[in-house]
Amino acid sequence: MSTATLSDSSVRPTRSVSTGALSGVGVLAVLVGTAVVQLAGGSNPALMVVVAGLAYLVLAPAVVLAVQGRRAAVDRLFTSLAWGSFLLALVPLVSVVALVVKNGAKRFDLDFLTHSMRGIGPRDAHGGAYHAIIGTLQQVGIASLIAIPIGLLAAVYVVEHGRGPLVSAVQFVTDVMTGVPSIVAGLFVFTFWVLALGQGFSGFAAALALAILMLPTVVRTTEVVLALVPDSLREAALALGVPRWKTVVRVVLPTAASGITTGVVLAIARVTGETAPLLLTALNFDSINTNPFQGQQAGLPSYVFAQAGQPQAAALDRAWAGALTLLLLVLLLNLVARLISRRTRLKG
Repeated sequence: MSTATLSDSSVRPTRSVSTGALSGVGVLAVLVGTAVVQLAGGSNPALMVVVAGLAYLVLAPAVVLAVQGRRAAVDRLFTSLAWGSFLLALVPLVSVVALVVKNGAKRFDLDFLTHSMRGIGPRDAHGGAYHAIIGTLQQVGIASLIAIPIGLLAAVYVVEHGRGPLVSAVQFVTDVMTGVPSIVAGLFVFTFWVLALGQGFSGFAAALALAILMLPTVVRTTEVVLALVPDSLREAALALGVPRWKTVVRVVLPTAASGITTGVVLAIARVTGETAPLLLTALNFDSINTNPFQGQQAGLPSYVFAQAGQPQAAALDRAWAGALTLLLLVLLLNLVARLISRRTRLKG
């Protein structure tokens, strides 16, 4: 068939709803939500947002249905649902961050970051979390030194060398450890290390409990990332006569370095805010203790817990400032991990 047989009337321009029109629908939905809530005798902003969102889910597909047809209307409906779900998921995150920043900024200053609670009374407005920051850095650092190498080696064995029932046993134990509550890990270390071996409360005992919690996350994330490395890279290295261990060290691990780094940071971020293991293994201490192997040692989670349990306004301000410090520490860890991952991808 030649193009001459096609008449101009058979080619119809496709109409579409512009972004401006959808914005107008959004404004109309806001007005509807406000009017409905006010007519019901209320003035709750959150309820207005919910009603406006529901109104948009009805109005936007209706407008698209009238202009573009049923298929485009269904697409608009599910697109709106996806965006609504995304915004709804952001609500608790933004709320928590905003609340912590708002309340923690009152006492988050240089004095708070450079002083401990030694000699500070419950009504005293001074005092800080320097001793708790040192404790958290040491405890999480020691836990990382224990859990990360063991987790990487276990994952490499399962993916690269594992055969037989031992692999199934490692995977089963990892799955079980993933669901272990943090207080159970702390109780285990308390019973075995503190009581049975008589080592006493210490930052190292807390690090052992945190390492137990970190280990399954490191193993599982590393397994997934290593499994994504193409077999052709391994086969090419082996075909060149490279030993198996050197193939893993020089080819597989560098290729998966970005994903491994992300998994490690997720494991560290998970244990950084754990409170129950610290209360059972390191207790809480109001002075600076730079020796994690002897004596009680505070951490930021236990510091926040202790300060939040006091009714004085000064203690509550210190608790919020400690929570803000912990939040910023986790944020810093994630930024460092992203920088490392980006540099690894660039080198690759």
